[in-house]
Amino acid sequence: MKSINIFLSGFALVGAMFEAPAQQIVSTDAYSWVGDSIIQGEFKAYAVSPNEIVSNYSGRPHYFMPVEKRWSLRNDISSYPKLSGSNKLHQAIYNMGLDEMINAVEPDTTLRTGKEWAGVWTRDVSYSIILSMAALQPEASMISLMKKVNAEGQIIQDTGSGGAWPISTDRMVWALAAWEIYKVTGNRKWLEKVYPIVKCSFEKDFATVYDADGLVKGETSFIDWREQSYPKWMQTADIAQSVAMGTNVVHCAGLGVLADMAAALGKKKEAVEFRNRAEAMAAAIDKTFWLDDKGYYAMYKYGRDNEILNPRAETLGESLSILFDVAPAARHARITESNPVTPYGAAIFYPQISDMPSYHNNALWPFVGSYWALANAKAGNEEGTLQAIGAIFRPAALFATNKENFNLDNGDIFTELNSSNMLWSLSGNLALTNRILFGINFEPDGLRIAPFVPKALADTRTLENFPYRGAKLNVTVEGYGSKVKSMTLNGKTLDPMSVIPSSALRKGGDIKVVMADNDIEPLAVNKTSNRKAPITPTAWLTASTEMASAGAPAQNLLEWNPIEYIDHYIVLKNGVPVATTKLTSWPATDEAEWQVVGVSADGTQSFASEPRSNRSYTMWQMPGESLSMVSPEISYKPSAAVEGFYGKGFVETDHKSAAIDVPVEVPSAGRYTVALRYANGNGPVNTENKAAVRTLKLNGKKIATMVMPQRGTANWNDWGLTNRAVVELPAGKSVLTIAFEPEDENMNLSTNHALIDCIVITRM
Repeated sequence: MKSINIFLSGFALVGAMFEAPAQQIVSTDAYSWVGDSIIQGEFKAYAVSPNEIVSNYSGRPHYFMPVEKRWSLRNDISSYPKLSGSNKLHQAIYNMGLDEMINAVEPDTTLRTGKEWAGVWTRDVSYSIILSMAALQPEASMISLMKKVNAEGQIIQDTGSGGAWPISTDRMVWALAAWEIYKVTGNRKWLEKVYPIVKCSFEKDFATVYDADGLVKGETSFIDWREQSYPKWMQTADIAQSVAMGTNVVHCAGLGVLADMAAALGKKKEAVEFRNRAEAMAAAIDKTFWLDDKGYYAMYKYGRDNEILNPRAETLGESLSILFDVAPAARHARITESNPVTPYGAAIFYPQISDMPSYHNNALWPFVGSYWALANAKAGNEEGTLQAIGAIFRPAALFATNKENFNLDNGDIFTELNSSNMLWSLSGNLALTNRILFGINFEPDGLRIAPFVPKALADTRTLENFPYRGAKLNVTVEGYGSKVKSMTLNGKTLDPMSVIPSSALRKGGDIKVVMADNDIEPLAVNKTSNRKAPITPTAWLTASTEMASAGAPAQNLLEWNPIEYIDHYIVLKNGVPVATTKLTSWPATDEAEWQVVGVSADGTQSFASEPRSNRSYTMWQMPGESLSMVSPEISYKPSAAVEGFYGKGFVETDHKSAAIDVPVEVPSAGRYTVALRYANGNGPVNTENKAAVRTLKLNGKKIATMVMPQRGTANWNDWGLTNRAVVELPAGKSVLTIAFEPEDENMNLSTNHALIDCIVITRM
């Protein structure tokens, strides 16, 4: 039958399939996986053969991206693993992953991010390498990673909010990918090449973005479109000072990998140092983010002078905490039982932001879902694993490609941005088979085979021609369960609990695994409908004559806009709840930082409002010539008169500028916050890499790193505040110094420039 006839008769084939009973593998309120078909209401997709899928899905009209109705094999995949089994849909989705993987290898042997996304991005390629590309494209993986190393020998942080690093700080996922390549290849020269890159990148971050608790500051890993995951009032400087659970898990896992690298290279002292740091960081993550009432980790800490937890669940961070043993083992199963799972799968985060369209918000990303599936399998959650696999197979079949992301309300591709042939989506697709159903795990000294096969997926499957260190393996897994009954290599019995040494696999061979067909102890899945949080209140401080006459601060009444469907509000004073009210005002009788949170009838919380402070503050002008500047102009193009600064002028600072000493004086010793009022017109708010970074010193001793993110291209009249440094100031006179140190170099290397108007000091 010609392919066009197959396409036209696809629905007839689906109908014919139901003439004989077919096994229901996964079923949710949104879709079902039955036999070789995915069925979602009126929409159906069916595997005609292992090399062809047809679909009748009809997406939102006039969306910029058309829906593929059919996938058929286009590339020669004969040199890659061949999957066989009784389910054609499974085979077809796996083969589609291989087919699109070949499309993703560019002529320069780098891995393209997606059909709509050219080039190599640090986080995208790294997450993809960990999932599958290290095993299936080791050469392209190595070349791609080395493309993301700059002239300083540092891992490159991709462009992002406010000018990349140090607002975005998840570049350490590169280290996890580099280690995965070593485990796959056993290439010691590769290890010797990447170890100093990882080490010096960490050392720079230790000096700039780690806080006093040993946690790393910066944006949530991969969720780098600020309005999609943070309250609208947060500036990029606020994000630079926030602390994200997922990014910390990446760093913690990276420190563990750095310790493993050091040990493999015989650097025992360094291995102990980095292992200790990793363990301390894991403890700090658990202490800071764990929400025992919810059974998972909070998404991030945010605020200004007093940070609070955002209690949303964030699926990638939760998954990585399990996979890299950052979370204590006793928490693994509970996280898989507690993280919310909608009918279409686990969201990027939950609940959603109500007044923001779908992309990171209100969305499912297959690569995140794949990590969630791997985490569920590791935790022994059979139903969670099955539903997570279904959440990847559903869109792969219905859209006949590995898309970037999906709307969580209806499973459609209608989001702000999307792409077909997405590298980390296809890598996740392949990982479900390779790493879960066949249980192929790479270790530095060999292979660990530990399949996890839900009973609904019981089968005899073979993965022929699987590459490993120059050899080819044929792996067969028979049955179901979480335990292995027997395992053989070329007919010779193996211990199922042991790693198969790489030396035993030099010539390849046949690995046969017989599962124990054991009933896996059931764990729950937190099935829930998609939920959107209330909008964020807008709060302000006003004067109340009555309270002021009683000696309260001048601005002593906190007020906010009423929000429809709100059940009540929580008032925060210095980040701590002090009242619950149904009113829209509260007496702010103390000098403090005030916020309000809206709570719906079902208990879902909004973001906290922008902090409002009625504490006293002092603005210290820049010294020297800047005070006498009458018509200030900047040296960076376009040169123009600058407005909006306080006093008579400002200081322009770049790589070559001298350190700026600012004499300050406070009446009494205590804790203060210090921020810089600055302008940075070197780039847009949402991309590029020209965030300005400086070291802040108190009487000659470093106390903080100050971040001046981009605020808009050529927008030199837009002044804002940096992150806040909490400082113990002595009574009387001190000197604050703003200096450029080597660790302050940004990702651009050429432009590290800003205007500084004044220093703002506030008593805490």
